Amino acid sequence: MQTGGNTGEHAGASLSLIETFMLYRLAIARFITVRCGEEAEDLMQELWIKIQQVDTPVERALPYIYRMAHRLVLDSRRGASRARDRDYAWSFATGRLDDAETAMAERALIAREQLDRIDRTLSKLGARAVRVFRRYRIDGVEQRRIAVELGVSISTVESDLRRSYTVLSSLMGERDDA
Repeated sequence: MQTGGNTGEHAGASLSLIETFMLYRLAIARFITVRCGEEAEDLMQELWIKIQQVDTPVERALPYIYRMAHRLVLDSRRGASRARDRDYAWSFATGRLDDAETAMAERALIAREQLDRIDRTLSKLGARAVRVFRRYRIDGVEQRRIAVELGVSISTVESDLRRSYTVLSSLMGERDDA
């Protein structure tokens, strides 16, 4: 009896969902474990329950089960993320943040303020210079391609980048002095 692979004649073509799940449960468990670690056992139980609730025949059982498992993993991740966000928002709103969370919130606020300062400083250079800087430094686009996109020479792109670096360097110098 095959219990680990997902190829061959038993790939769910003539087996029921339950039979396919039992046949490939180790491979399905590995699939879930790789994606969510310690939660895998709970998700396997949930998948087993969901499979038993399907009352219509499924033509390709194994791919269907893997899609179900993938959706469970995604739902689990989304739920965990929403719970963290909700808990943090509640703690913040009620003033119950511990020291670590307070420090993290303060760092995030400082980072946002610094980013706003950088944006304001760069915007003084003009729209093209800002676009060149973002396309090159953030998007990772080559200078040649940026020049073509904007209809300017490579030396103009280089000049805009130098101006951006100069302004940002002076901004960093101001921050170090403070």
